[in-house]
Amino acid sequence: MGAVMLQGTGSDVGKSVLVAGLCRALANRGLRVRPFKPQNMSNNAAVTAEGGEIGRAQATQALAARVRPTVDMNPVLLKPQGDRTSQLVVRGQVRGILRAAQWRQGREGLLDEVLASYRRLQAEADIVVIEGAGSPAEINLRAGDIANMGFARAAGVPVVLVGDIDRGGVIASLVGTRAVIDPEDAAMIHGFLVNKFRGDPALFSDGYHAIAERTGWRGFGVVPWLADAVRLPSEDAVVLQQSQAVRADRVVIACPITAHIANFDDLDPLRLEPDVELVMVAPGKPIPAEAALIVLAGSKATIADLRFVRAQGWDIDIRAHHRRGRPVLGLCGGYQMLGRSIADPEGVEGPAERVGGLGLLAVDTVLGGDKTLAEVRGTANGAAFEGYEIHLGRTTGADTARPAVRFEDGRTDGAVSADGLVTGSYVHGLLGLAAQRRAWLARIGVAGSGPDHSASVDRALDGIAAELEQHVDIDALIALSALADRH
Repeated sequence: MGAVMLQGTGSDVGKSVLVAGLCRALANRGLRVRPFKPQNMSNNAAVTAEGGEIGRAQATQALAARVRPTVDMNPVLLKPQGDRTSQLVVRGQVRGILRAAQWRQGREGLLDEVLASYRRLQAEADIVVIEGAGSPAEINLRAGDIANMGFARAAGVPVVLVGDIDRGGVIASLVGTRAVIDPEDAAMIHGFLVNKFRGDPALFSDGYHAIAERTGWRGFGVVPWLADAVRLPSEDAVVLQQSQAVRADRVVIACPITAHIANFDDLDPLRLEPDVELVMVAPGKPIPAEAALIVLAGSKATIADLRFVRAQGWDIDIRAHHRRGRPVLGLCGGYQMLGRSIADPEGVEGPAERVGGLGLLAVDTVLGGDKTLAEVRGTANGAAFEGYEIHLGRTTGADTARPAVRFEDGRTDGAVSADGLVTGSYVHGLLGLAAQRRAWLARIGVAGSGPDHSASVDRALDGIAAELEQHVDIDALIALSALADRH
């Protein structure tokens, strides 16, 4: 055994979920499994035990494999931060800022680091399950590629191509990929998976055989629509744009979707509460007046997102909510926005400047310095929490004398307003433990009854793995992985 790579006919075809499900299925068989993604682009990140950051999906895949996440699982992470720039994170640490036009030059030399991370994982595993990014059919991006075929060929890893039947055109997307990519790249592909099928897979039998006939690839299965996938942490902001039906019998918690929203999976635990309706407020829409709690999530460009909040009129909605005596919670960038001012003297996010905040907390933030990356535990609201910090900047002011949380080592974080209604904290994952979530929900008159978020995710992974065992030829994928080069 060695490695197998799942690439897709496009973004959001379900690669991350399939890799996570395969990691759990293989781990359930007693194999030592490691997930790997050479290059990721996401503002939903997780912190590893060694103090680095990787994409949220790879942290979930590590959980699926029943191992601790490490920086080698996602050696290159791009975090978009506006103005066509991205923060470049290599093996968990910030390497610099890249403009879109500089990316081709900026990734020079990164393939060697990507391969080194992969080889370290390969040395400790029976099988490495690898996730591509976007699609190899984007042939305009092929030169210097380290995410898809550039990596697969350099590492000698067999590829399985994933198509999404739910969006339509799956036959054309799979066959079309075979037609447009370089023949040597096509030779790396040994088969395909059809994902997100609704209904009886037997109805797609003719289409399945047509793909195999036209591509020369074997099929590894037709994966049904995986209902448990919705319980996994989201990494791609595309999920935020999906329509949501609001139930009138639930208490509304609202979170505005800012232009550079980050780590919005902090809100996922609220979806486990049967009496709560989490409303992600789209641009152009007002924050619901009936909201019992407003949460400002993290941001990769806090000053730009603060301007965005004002442009949408959400600052007016938030102040009106506060005047009604209802609570506001700010997490990381959202915490910074709630203060009196944000200064960026070093131009970390753009031009050096200082702007006024929403003024609901008596604190001021100065961006800059080293990025804080740490797993944390402690208490808040009289209940335990587990989470992580991942931020730039330092926040000080009178309201920090009333800290939001106390870490287990005695340090404190965050601030609470004098009236007790406004809270800010740098802790991500604050609402994950059921006891902590219940303490927050009690403030808005809701008796929380949901489980710990990690337990819900773990059960979802087992459910997905069971579906894949039934609908995917996993034995054949294991056999295929033996074709990977061993170094």
